[in-house]
Amino acid sequence: MRILLTGGAGYVGSACLRWLIKNGHEPVAYDNLSEGNAAAVPGERLVVGDLENREAIAEALRSHGAEAVMHFAAVASVPDSIADPDTYWKVNVVGTKNVLDAMRDCGVRTLLFSSTAATYSFDNPMPLTEDAALVPQVPYGTTKLAAERLIADYARAYEMGYTFLRYFNASGADPDGEYGEDRRSESHLIPLILYAATGRRDKVLVFGGDWDTRDGSCVRDFVHTDDLAQAHQLAIESLEPGMGRVYNVGNGAGHTVLEVLRACEEAVGRSVPHEIVERRPGDPGVLIASPERLKSELGWQPRHDDIRDIASTAWQWTNRYPKGYASKTGDSRSMS
Repeated sequence: MRILLTGGAGYVGSACLRWLIKNGHEPVAYDNLSEGNAAAVPGERLVVGDLENREAIAEALRSHGAEAVMHFAAVASVPDSIADPDTYWKVNVVGTKNVLDAMRDCGVRTLLFSSTAATYSFDNPMPLTEDAALVPQVPYGTTKLAAERLIADYARAYEMGYTFLRYFNASGADPDGEYGEDRRSESHLIPLILYAATGRRDKVLVFGGDWDTRDGSCVRDFVHTDDLAQAHQLAIESLEPGMGRVYNVGNGAGHTVLEVLRACEEAVGRSVPHEIVERRPGDPGVLIASPERLKSELGWQPRHDDIRDIASTAWQWTNRYPKGYASKTGDSRSMS
C-alpha cells in the first residue's frame, strides 16, 4: 500500500515508516522537520512540507499515488499547550483540516489518526477503555479530540474511513540501535533520564512524590515504538472507507516514574541524578490503558511489554549516538 505519513520524520512517525517498509508497504514522510529528523527516514522517502499548505499536501499525495494517510504531525506537549493554546489549535485542528481537504482533493478516503490518552477524563476508572468519558483537561487533549470530531464529521459526509489510535507513552528505540528518540524539545521521561545519565542534563525531575501510588510518583503506561508500529500496520491494512474505529495503544500495565528510573539505571549500569519536585499542572496521578479491543479485533500483541526491555533499547540508541542524529549526520539541529 502507498501511504503518506504526515509527521513521518518524527519519533513515532518515522518508527512506523520504517516498520511499514519492512512489512512490504510503500510509505513516504511529509514533514516540516521542526521536530523531526531527516536522518530518521531511510532512502528517498521524505517530502519537506508544512501542514499549513493544503496544496503541498495534495501534491505529495498525488506524486506518491497515495492510497491512505497516517496523520502523525502535531504539537504534543501538555505544559506548552497550557501556555500557548493558539499554536495547538492551529497545528492540531486547522492542520488536520488541511490534511482532510487535501485528501478530498485527491480522492484519498482512508485515514489513520495519531491521537492520545489526553482526550479522556482522568477521573475515569483505570485502566481506560475506549468507551471511557472524553473530557480532556488540557489544551493538548482538547485539540486532539477536536481533530477526532472533525475527522468523524468528514468521514460521515464524504464517505471516508478512519481509525483513531489513542497512544499512551510512546517509548524505546529500534532494537538494532540505529534509530531512536531525538527531538528538539524533549519532554518524554525515558530520554530525559538517559540524558541525565550521560551528562546532557544535570538531573531528571520527578514531578510529585506524594501521589496515591505505591512509591508516591505518577504511574504511566509505556508502549514501545515497534509495538505502536505494529498497531498502525494492522489498523491500516484492515481499514476501508465507511469504517470508524477507535483503539487504545498501551501495554495495560502501569509503572511509576521511580520504577522507570530504576529500569533505566539498570540498563545504564549506574545511578542517575534526580530530584523530586512539585506536581506539574495537568498531570494525572495514574494513567493506564486497556488495550483489549486492539488485541481482540486486530490481533495486536506487544513484543516489548517489559519496562526493562524498553529502557534497554532506548539506552542502546542513546549510548551509541549520544548526540542523537547529529552523531550520525553532523547536523547540529539534531542536538538538544
